[in-house]
Amino acid sequence: MPVKWIPGSGWQANAYLVGEILIDAGILPMAVERYRDQIKTIILTHGHYDHTAYLAEIKAMTGAEVCIHREDANALISDAESLSFQFGGRPPMVVPDQILSDGDRIGDLLVLHTPGHTRGSICLYHEEERALISGDTVFPNGSFGRTDFPGGSTEALKRSLDRLVTFEVESLYPGHERPVTAGAGRHLIATHQCLRSYHG
Repeated sequence: MPVKWIPGSGWQANAYLVGEILIDAGILPMAVERYRDQIKTIILTHGHYDHTAYLAEIKAMTGAEVCIHREDANALISDAESLSFQFGGRPPMVVPDQILSDGDRIGDLLVLHTPGHTRGSICLYHEEERALISGDTVFPNGSFGRTDFPGGSTEALKRSLDRLVTFEVESLYPGHERPVTAGAGRHLIATHQCLRSYHG
């Protein structure tokens, strides 16, 4: 099942739709209103405000269940962990319906715990499509998410990238920037090499 890109605007992170699953909820509700009857589950790649700003509104509109890794669940109610104060907002104050762990499967998506940007960052891997929805763990062209926010760790991100480069990835769907829909494995390798070059 293909991944549909719902681009973020300004500071808002990208969102993606895979069947009945919406990944991330920083986009305006009107951007997903046409899919309101389709969306049954919302998966958050991590708890930062630019990925969760409209979670409460989208959950109310769709009735979808909210899923997040246990290490980032507190960010949904914490100003400090969500970084909401940097955006002039407040966290969504939503209690997740499902706590995710590494290796869980939601529909066609495999949950990969990839700490580094935050403690509870995850990527989602679609095996049939060889697609990686990477949140702020991996960006195109050798870039990666910051590790200097609360809960960030360069060492953890190194280990996460060591793992991700073992997956066969044809398309990359990052939290920011444009998706890469062909040959994305080289972007993943470039990120891995850049991280090791900058941080040893």
